[in-house]
Amino acid sequence: MKKHSRQCACDRKTYEEEQKYFKDKEHRELVSRNTSICFDESRMEEWTFENADMSDAVMHRAKNYVDNWEEMKRNHIGCLFWGAVGTGKSFIAGCIANELLKQEVTVKMTNFNTIIDDIFPLADKTEYINALASYQLLIIDDLGVERNSEYALGIIFSVIDRRIRSGRPLIITTNLPLKEIKSETMLDKRRIYDRILGMCTPMYVGGTSKREVIASMKMEKAKTLLNTDRGEEECE
Repeated sequence: MKKHSRQCACDRKTYEEEQKYFKDKEHRELVSRNTSICFDESRMEEWTFENADMSDAVMHRAKNYVDNWEEMKRNHIGCLFWGAVGTGKSFIAGCIANELLKQEVTVKMTNFNTIIDDIFPLADKTEYINALASYQLLIIDDLGVERNSEYALGIIFSVIDRRIRSGRPLIITTNLPLKEIKSETMLDKRRIYDRILGMCTPMYVGGTSKREVIASMKMEKAKTLLNTDRGEEECE
């Protein structure tokens, strides 16, 4: 009788281990598939909180957004990360995306130049816009760098408006100053910005341009490797 009980326990343990293996495998495959759909560039997969300076106040707020995702989703709360070029706005949004992807949340991170190019040849533009609205989180990167034509602004409005009507959160990054967004006088743009501000909480991302810092570090590294200073002295 005891031998039979031990056998049952062993079988149960084996079954549980197999179930865990297949469940973990299914999770990894789903996250991998969703990640490939989310990003247009593989380098964005490295934009994670593990690779971030978590002492930064805005980064800390971004992590809080993820930690409170269910509440954010329930209340349709989004973010508007704004600030000068190169301060890390896209990186912050990417960190949010990658962390939520790990939780099997569907995320799409794109920009309006890509959307406009994708949608232009389509006969059924509504289907494409509805697909963007279906992601649990939509991230629009670099708002304001796209074309200002009547056609482009019409597409942008349709995407933003449909997203808001879906009741799902939206995250925007932009180099535009918040004051400029709030004081926009052009009607087509004001309609877009009003909808964004009604859904997204503005967060200023300041500090030194990270791109300039990285470029400076690369330049110093290159000088060291190539012994540039010595070469310049010999040429004088």
